[in-house]
Amino acid sequence: MIFQGLPSLTAHALRLGKPDANGQTPEHVLNPYDAAPCRHCLCHVPKGAGMLICAHRPFSAPQPYAETGPIFLCAAECPPYFSSEIPQVLTSSPDYLLKAYNAEERIVYGTGRITPQSEIKPYCAELLAREAIAFVDIRSARNNCWQVRVTRG
Repeated sequence: MIFQGLPSLTAHALRLGKPDANGQTPEHVLNPYDAAPCRHCLCHVPKGAGMLICAHRPFSAPQPYAETGPIFLCAAECPPYFSSEIPQVLTSSPDYLLKAYNAEERIVYGTGRITPQSEIKPYCAELLAREAIAFVDIRSARNNCWQVRVTRG
């Protein structure tokens, strides 16, 4: 399985000030938080460093299951995350919300689950073993913000 963040082309466009999923210019701020997960490199933006706050919809088009929510992004260029290892952004909370989707980007009912951090990889493997599931999105269990997508490796 592969953990991956926001596509580099999307991150680059947002850094250039292109509209986010809500059609707004990303907000540029100095990170005031101890943990602000960049959705591109999947590391935490250092406190005091420049970051963008913008709306993101991790789906190809608007549709009833295509949730939109706030994300953070390093203001400076950062490397994309694409690895079989759990990214840093999934280490700052005890649990996360996992939901599986089919090839049409529709939620596969019965797959949504608040999952302890230690069970993320086993649950993703269980879900991705099912032919009907195309990917798993991991979200904050507290705020429902999109964190990372998991696909077959």
